[in-house]
Amino acid sequence: MILKNKVILITGSTTGIGAAVARRCVSQGAKVMLHGRDEARIKKMCEELNGAAHYVIASLEDFSSCKKIVNATLETFGSIHGLVNNAAIYPRNNIDSANVELFDRIFNINVKAPLFLSQEVTNIFRKQTTGGSIVNIGSINAYCGQTDLLCYSMSKGALMTMTRNLSDSLGAEKIRVNQLNVGWTPTENEVALKQQEGLPSDWEKRIPRVYAPIGRLQTPDNVAAHVTFWLSDDSIPTSGAVYEVEQYPVIGRNRLNDLKMSNDGDTQ
Repeated sequence: MILKNKVILITGSTTGIGAAVARRCVSQGAKVMLHGRDEARIKKMCEELNGAAHYVIASLEDFSSCKKIVNATLETFGSIHGLVNNAAIYPRNNIDSANVELFDRIFNINVKAPLFLSQEVTNIFRKQTTGGSIVNIGSINAYCGQTDLLCYSMSKGALMTMTRNLSDSLGAEKIRVNQLNVGWTPTENEVALKQQEGLPSDWEKRIPRVYAPIGRLQTPDNVAAHVTFWLSDDSIPTSGAVYEVEQYPVIGRNRLNDLKMSNDGDTQ
């Protein structure tokens, strides 16, 4: 149990990767503070985790929520050992459709909230002899992104720079900050979105090998296993790492190999 007796705060933890991280943390001995906006769903998660979880309802678009979420965790458990900045939004936009209102909303949730949540927990970590660990959930889109995810991709690039900057400045205080740049993962929201965009109901089961060399996309549970490692003392002393959670090399991949794979008929 690599997280025994640790308290972990996880934003956006009622569905998808966040919910999987919460379950994995509890299975590894942690107590968790869940965060979300749907009270019925978050209460159900708490019941599932059988006394190892509490929750706080808050919108990350509201700056004051950062202090509220961290204070609720501290008041409930008495300490915080890890923060997972998982909550994010990814509405479609490109250079033609992007607008100031949408940009601000994406950056408020995907960048501003993680920064000021990190600020709040840093103040707590500094009072603890053990320090603490922050894990930011990024995306491989931080490197470039798809054409209709302009502002989202920019936000994950900003999160990546924040990760490296904070790790550099906080390392001497035993505060570690790392980021997982996650590849394509069919969460409940992603499955529904792709269906809205015209893909069939079972699209995630029919992914071409070019996108899934092992024959399937990774699951939220796969990602959660990586998150718990980076939260745990097993990953000490590493800080400032940007770790790609994907099943193929993200940088330098030769797409001619992908074309050959498709031409060979290995597409399902």
